[in-house]
Amino acid sequence: MDSRPLKSGAPHFSLAQSDLPAIAGGSPVRSRQNRIVFGAPLIGEAEVASVAECIRSRWIGLGELVGRFEQEFAAYKKTPYAAAVGSCSAALHLVLAALGIKASDEVIAPSMTFCSTVHAIVHAGATPVLVDCDRVTMNIDPALIESRITPRTKGLMVVHMCGRSCEMDPILEVASRHDLEVVEDCAHAIETTYRGRPAGLLGDAGCFSFYPTKSVTTGDGGMIISRSKELIEQVKLLSYNGVATSAWTRFSGDVAGYQVIAAGFKYNMTDMEAALGLPQLPLLEERWAQREQLWRAYDEGLKELPVILPEVGDTRNRHAYHLYPPLLRLERLSVGRHQIVAAMEAENIGVGIHYEPVHAQPFYRKHLGYRDADFPNATYIGERTISLPLSAGMTEDDVSEVCTALARVLHYYAT
Repeated sequence: MDSRPLKSGAPHFSLAQSDLPAIAGGSPVRSRQNRIVFGAPLIGEAEVASVAECIRSRWIGLGELVGRFEQEFAAYKKTPYAAAVGSCSAALHLVLAALGIKASDEVIAPSMTFCSTVHAIVHAGATPVLVDCDRVTMNIDPALIESRITPRTKGLMVVHMCGRSCEMDPILEVASRHDLEVVEDCAHAIETTYRGRPAGLLGDAGCFSFYPTKSVTTGDGGMIISRSKELIEQVKLLSYNGVATSAWTRFSGDVAGYQVIAAGFKYNMTDMEAALGLPQLPLLEERWAQREQLWRAYDEGLKELPVILPEVGDTRNRHAYHLYPPLLRLERLSVGRHQIVAAMEAENIGVGIHYEPVHAQPFYRKHLGYRDADFPNATYIGERTISLPLSAGMTEDDVSEVCTALARVLHYYAT
């Protein structure tokens, strides 16, 4: 049994001296059977029934349900055009291809993002040019973009991190002056708005994710939205092997045969995926409100701990409350982030990391040659960020137990 005394500055939920974290021999906050799985999808009987009906129809590929899913998502986002695809990664790649980004081009992107954002640039044949983020918002810093523009720069990718909109007006102003295509990575931002405008319709195209951790899931899957009919038509063509007619179109009797008019990809969504997602779309607002309430509970429960709490930001914008990512105050802890995550796992509470920045990844260190000093804010966040469970399927009691677990862990490792 550890006998070290409790440190000063203890959290407002009092900790007995014997209340050790599980990693040090204490009892875990949650049982293994009742573990909080980070990002667990909220799937009910309506989704099960919808998928079963699709399977029984014996049409599980690209078909009518994908069309319905596109229409209903477009209605929610108030966009005239949408294309459902296999993943957000596929969406980003398709948009760059449809915009004509090519091997001689450069595309600016944030270092603080998941690797798939930057992979899309590489797969398009272009060169990624990374930019540091703002330390508070975690989004790309608009003030740093222009210095990275060269005569080869043709595009700009922004990521609305954790559901908080980028500061789009100055970004769009720079893009307009330099004639850059703007692609929004909205993987965290289905419900996000900026100055009343939906995320995804601020630039030339927006790309969304329906991965299992997202507020709508199709197992995997993605969506592209745009005000440009021509762009969405090109995306749909490229997403289905460059074939002008889909199997569903031919099956439904509209046309016989097919023509290949572009060297496309196999990136389309399937009806079985759409069947999973369709029952969730009407619940978006209700579940967004539940996550907002849980976010506030985290703010209250963690306010005395050695962490920097995430900020919602400008009240004129709408945060999606997709991720709750406090930053560890490592200067007040005796261990690094890895040990904190392991200790939370021992409490049977899943924790995410969003993100270890792109410039720090071995592949991009080797091929782009960046150093941590080039991105001080992304490096700072990347060493300290953790994402606590945040799902409409959770309760405030769940949040309280997460806070209790993090409090005992951070208290144990306090310096």
